[in-house]
Amino acid sequence: MSNIAELLADLGLENNIALEDIPGIDLYMDQVIQLFEKSFGSSTRNDEDKVLTKTMINNYAKGKLFFPIKNKKYSKEHLILISLIYQLKGGLSIQDIKQTLGGINDRVETGELQLEQFYKSYLNLHEKNIEIFNQDVLKTEQDVNAEVQKFEAEKPEELETVLLIASLVNLSNFYRKTAEKLVDQLAEKKEIDKG
Repeated sequence: MSNIAELLADLGLENNIALEDIPGIDLYMDQVIQLFEKSFGSSTRNDEDKVLTKTMINNYAKGKLFFPIKNKKYSKEHLILISLIYQLKGGLSIQDIKQTLGGINDRVETGELQLEQFYKSYLNLHEKNIEIFNQDVLKTEQDVNAEVQKFEAEKPEELETVLLIASLVNLSNFYRKTAEKLVDQLAEKKEIDKG
C-alpha cells in the first residue's frame, strides 16, 4: 500500500479560509469564487473539480442557506457562512445544512451573534480535528495491516487497500449518521421553541 502519511499530507486538510484572508470590503461573486479557489483549490480531487461556482452560490442563496446579500456583494459574514457551507456539504444534505445554519443566520442578522468569534472557534476545532483524524487513519492502517497478516493471499497490498477503504468509509458513515442525528435534534428543539 502507498505511504498513508504522504497521502494524508497531500489531502490539504489544513486548507481553510482564515479570518485574515477575508478582505475588509464586500466582494462580488467572481471575487468570492477566486478567494475560494485560492484557499481550497489544491484540495480538490482533480483539476476539473470546482471548489465553488456561480450556480452553487445562487443555489445557496435561493435555498436561504445564508441571509440575503446587498447590492450583489458578499460581506465578511457571507464569506464565513459560505465557507461553513463548503465544509458541511461534504457530509450533509443541503436541507440539513439549512437546518444547521438557520439559527446562526438569524442570530447574525439580529446582531445576537458575532460570527467571527464563532468561526474562530470552528477553525480551532478544525485544527484539532486534523490531528485526531491523522492519528486515527494511521491507527486504522495498522489495524488493517494486522488483519491482512491473518490470511495468506496473492496481492496482499490490494487486499490491504480495499480493507482500508472500507474501514475509512465505515468510519465516515458513523460520523455522518451522528451529525444527521444532531441535525434532527436541532430541528426538534426549534419546533418545540416555536410551539
